[in-house]
Amino acid sequence: MKRNKLLKYLRINGCILLREGGNHSWWINPVQNKRSSIPRHNEIKDLLANKICKDLGVDRIK
Repeated sequence: MKRNKLLKYLRINGCILLREGGNHSWWINPVQNKRSSIPRHNEIKDLLANKICKDLGVDRIK
């Protein structure tokens, strides 16, 4: 999955960028007070994308 597609999906579901780290971006879901890191690769494996969604309390990407 493309990173841009994942970030767009997270924004639609209420997640926001918390900060930029060295190799990852930290995103937060302010409603559920959950956060997760997202690597800065152009391609993110589907398994990792689903884990990020689970960490942020968002439904899986279909």
